[in-house]
This record gives sequence, C-alpha cells and structure tokens, in this order.
Amino acid sequence: MKFQYIFPILFLISILAACNLTNDVEIDLPDYDRQPVLECYLEPGQPYQLLLTRSFGFFAPFDTSDGQFLENVLEQGATVVIKHDGKSIPLNEGLFFNPFSFKVFNYGTTEIVPEDFDNEFELEITLADGGTITSKTTIPVRVPIDSVVLEFESDAATDTLARALTYFTDPDPSVENRFRRQFHWNSLVDSSAQQDFLSTDQFADNGRIVFGTGFDYPVGDTIWNTVFNMNRDYADFYESVIISIQSNGNPFGQPASIDSNLDGTADALGIFTGLSYSREMTIIEK
Repeated sequence: MKFQYIFPILFLISILAACNLTNDVEIDLPDYDRQPVLECYLEPGQPYQLLLTRSFGFFAPFDTSDGQFLENVLEQGATVVIKHDGKSIPLNEGLFFNPFSFKVFNYGTTEIVPEDFDNEFELEITLADGGTITSKTTIPVRVPIDSVVLEFESDAATDTLARALTYFTDPDPSVENRFRRQFHWNSLVDSSAQQDFLSTDQFADNGRIVFGTGFDYPVGDTIWNTVFNMNRDYADFYESVIISIQSNGNPFGQPASIDSNLDGTADALGIFTGLSYSREMTIIEK
C-alpha cells in the first residue's frame, strides 16, 4: 500500500470509532393471550394422570418467589373426564406425583390405565371459564427389545470401557413407524439421558433396527435402554417441542409452533396420547 493512502484511511477509521453506532429501539409488543397447556400420557399399568397449566408470554415476568406461583400456573376448576370402552373415568383435581416418571400432575385418579391397544380413549375437559378441550388417542403396541449386546474394543484386552448395541424388530414394515430412543447411564431421570432422539423404521435392515453408543461405559456401571413406539400425533408433538426449544435460542429464527392433537373451544396446546415402551436394564460386565 502506498503511504499517501495510509493517513486518510486511519483518519476515516478514527472518525467511525468516535461515532456512537448503537441506538436503543423500543418495540411495542401485543398483549399475549395465555393458553391452556395440557400433557396426558396413558401408560398401561399406571393411573390416569394429567397436567393442565397455562402458558406464559416469552417476555412475561415469571416470578416464583410468592406463594401464588402454583395458582398462577395451574389451570384450576376444570372438569376432566376420560372415556374408554363405554366407561367414563373422572379425574379429580389435586397434586399427584408419579415416582416412575418423576413428574407432577394436577388432575388424576387411582384407576389404572388398561393394556388395551385396540380401543380409543376420549378426553373431554370443560374449563372454569366454559372453554372446552377434546381429543382422541390409542395406545400403540409395545415393541420389545430383542437384545442388548455389550462390546469392548477388540484391540485392547484390558480395556474396561464398553458400548451397548440395542436391537429390536420393526413391528410393521408396510407402514412408517416412529420410535423414540433413550439411553440412560446410572440414572433414569430424563435430564440425565445420554441419548434421547426420534427415529423411523427407514433405517431398518431386513426389519431389524439397532441403536448404539460409543465405547464410553465402564465395567460395573448400570445402563438403561428404552425404545418407545410412538403414535404419529405424539411424534409430531415431540418433534415440534424440540424445534421450538431450538428456535428460542436463535435470535434470527422464526418462532416455531407446537403441533398439538387437541380440539375444542379453548385453543389449547399439548398432547393426549398413549405411551408404550420397552426398557432393559443392564449391568456392564466383561
């Protein structure tokens, strides 16, 4: 670069650096209309339980310091009924804890969900303000895990780290089936899952599907392999939730909508679905 151009360029840079290039902009956001949010998973052998809350705006204050937190979040005063095989099962309002899923619900009953993979379950809710939520679902057939195979690296005879290969069979190759794979290590809490993703049977090899891990797990530890057979509604809902979470972290992304299977006048978000899974616990041994 010739020297006669250096000083004009430096002078221009100093002017730009002295300028205030930031500017505060105020945006008037429309009022957010809170919506009912529902989650209900019908698991054979477990009681009917349902969580019914209200959504919050993305920029709305979310104060957990006062004693009114639950009252502000939970949808109270609703009449909840699930119908199945000619029988109506009312769900009572309260606080219910499921020790197997570690989740809390605010409507439930001691009546147990039957292992019925053929007949529909119908949900009917009337909210305190008169709004309604309705839905229908079935419980998909459980897909058994054929085997869990542990492998150690063959080139290290003293290696104590294993990988797990989980095999199962596609229940119906003539249609697209969706599965959720979970892999837990030493804890079954969802947040501790080493793997948690959706898959389809397009990866099946002669009707057989395998999920694997890396060589990361030491001898003596415990692992859990779980395979969910998912209704299409549940798979679409779960995938939309994941996309929505990812969109919230992207300031340039478009807001994502939740794919619900709920009808009625209340404009509710959420899912009413059957939950069907197989789970195998394995202690790693050489």
